[in-house]
Amino acid sequence: MELNLNHVDYLQVGVTSQKTMKLLPTVGRKATQKVVVADYDGVVTCFGMKKGEAVPVFRSLPGQKISRLELGGALGTPQEKIFVSSGSEVRGYTKKGKQFLTFEANLTESINAMHVSGADLFVCASYIYNHYCDCKDQDYYLSGDKINDVLCLPVETVGRIVPILACQDRVLRVLQGSDLQYDVEVPGPPTVLELLNRDGGKGGEEVVYGTADGKLGLVQITKSGPITSWELDNEKKKGGVLCIDTFDIVGDGVKDILVGRDDGTVEVYGLDSSNEPVLRFENVLSESVTSIQGGCVGKDMYDEVLTATYTGWVSGLATEPQQMVAGPGDEIKMSRETQGKVAALRAELEQLQVKVLQGREKYQQSSQSNTAVSAVPVFSINDKFTLCQDDASYSLTLEVQTAIDNLLLQSDVPIDLLDVDKNSAVVSFSECDSESNGNFLLATYRCQANTTRLELKVRSIEGQYGTLQAYVTPRLQPKTCQVRQYQIKPLSLHQRTHAIDQERPMNTLRLTGQFSFAEIHSWVVFCLPEVPEKTPAGDNITFYFQNTFLGTHLEATYCKGEANFKSDNISTICILKDVLSKEATKRKINLNISYEVNEDSVSHTLQMIHPKLEYQLILAKKVQLIDALKELQVHEGNADFLIPEYCSILDESAQLLEEYKKQPAHLERLYGMITDLFIDKFKFKGQNVKTKVSQLLAILNNYELDSLMEFFSEA
Repeated sequence: MELNLNHVDYLQVGVTSQKTMKLLPTVGRKATQKVVVADYDGVVTCFGMKKGEAVPVFRSLPGQKISRLELGGALGTPQEKIFVSSGSEVRGYTKKGKQFLTFEANLTESINAMHVSGADLFVCASYIYNHYCDCKDQDYYLSGDKINDVLCLPVETVGRIVPILACQDRVLRVLQGSDLQYDVEVPGPPTVLELLNRDGGKGGEEVVYGTADGKLGLVQITKSGPITSWELDNEKKKGGVLCIDTFDIVGDGVKDILVGRDDGTVEVYGLDSSNEPVLRFENVLSESVTSIQGGCVGKDMYDEVLTATYTGWVSGLATEPQQMVAGPGDEIKMSRETQGKVAALRAELEQLQVKVLQGREKYQQSSQSNTAVSAVPVFSINDKFTLCQDDASYSLTLEVQTAIDNLLLQSDVPIDLLDVDKNSAVVSFSECDSESNGNFLLATYRCQANTTRLELKVRSIEGQYGTLQAYVTPRLQPKTCQVRQYQIKPLSLHQRTHAIDQERPMNTLRLTGQFSFAEIHSWVVFCLPEVPEKTPAGDNITFYFQNTFLGTHLEATYCKGEANFKSDNISTICILKDVLSKEATKRKINLNISYEVNEDSVSHTLQMIHPKLEYQLILAKKVQLIDALKELQVHEGNADFLIPEYCSILDESAQLLEEYKKQPAHLERLYGMITDLFIDKFKFKGQNVKTKVSQLLAILNNYELDSLMEFFSEA
């Protein structure tokens, strides 16, 4: 069934956090509902629609930033009480705006996730989960990694309290009291959890999750263990999932899954006969979607998908048909109601223009006097720096509550900037002198008018580490700028995984010395991404990693006074050895370093590089031939005389050039990895083979896997 939804804006509040907008329940299936939304200013706003206008129900006083908004009430009754978390405090409001609860959770950090079920309150800070019943402490759990969201299965259906934590290490942790019942491994870092059909489905055990890398999944949380119903991959490389709801927007009696993403994409998925999700509708907004709800807001009898965005716009995608639009020379009759709205909008616009002119004049006069003080305008930035598994690059997303004027990127380590289709900003590069000032990259992005969100992609080189800095300048007066810093780690292309292949030929690095568990953990955090900054509970820990570019594995096991690292890539072990030695030297700690090199691991790594290298060499040769083949085609008038291979290159020339353009320095990067592998192999033997690098490059220019392996073994 085709779904047509039309965009309509209702109201703008302040900047909003994830999951801070809800629809209040109402009597009757198609009656309009009130909307409640909370923002960074600490304001809770409740409004309804009347004759096409947003009419306020109540508005709370400003305060500390609100991080979550949930609805609650006694079990079995309409969930119409409003709960918000602000700092470490939870406040409750009635649907008419009367505050009936102020509860201090006594957490050392701010609450970033919350769930309400009857008299039970579940709150989470970065690593800590707390359960309260009637505001009395019940259960506590310390998570191994950052908690992004919390949910509890419906008590009235399953008959027990089952909290679920969505954690950054790609795990859903299912709790029983204060203990971990079991883990559920998911394909990406889960950012949001929702009950299917808002009630967990038939048995109350079905949970929909969304991940930071844009995947969706449905898992059944049973007593005996998890059952994965389906997983939906992010093949089109859309943004990460920030919010989910289930609502029958199609009207076929089956609830659809509504999804909001951080790149502004709004999706509606229906379930087919085999309960697999099928995309039925898609719309792209200009900023990230922080909350999504299905319901009836604008007009009786018309359902819609209601969204709240980062900058505070509350908008609907309504099933109500759009009004007719007049073309050139056509006449259209407006109702008195519409004419009144247009007149009111024009009057409001004129008033605003007068206020702006008065404000500018006042500012000019005060700036010319000696007593004037120029206040720096404060603005919020929503930023995300994440490793993308598919193309082994880092995605940097910057979103500002006002239009961005320009962005300056500066890096003290060599990185490549990759093309992003969604990015319409004009980029210019400045020359860098890395020897005198340490700059390897200086790039300026000049944004088009009303651009509030920028997405960039960078690719780093393992072993070279430092800082990437983004200087964000919005279109504000007086001019101001905010700086954001992102660490490029020594093993920046490694990603956390749940297990590795122990059958591979492994090289081992062992460190012993007078270091504490916290110290060795801080060194591992410095070297590798996706490691929780908080020192793990217990006496020892094991982490597994996979290189997103090559697919090689790494195992890190450490405790107080001892650390063991195993990898099938010698270069990984070499980088760890060099960096950890430097970190220990800085802290004046003596390290005893021992290692075992497995000769078979070198040929194993070369075989893993081989298909990528062969593909890039063939791609480069095809791209080199395109211009010559096009000239021949023009000269001869057609391409009939060419062999099929050359004809296919001409036919696919646009795709080949596009792919080649998207992967700058890809071939050089692979050459660099093979060169590092060659140098590192012999470094562990105490030999310096840098003089033989030119011979290695000559072999690579006439690449054959057998001759390369022979050179590695004979050198």
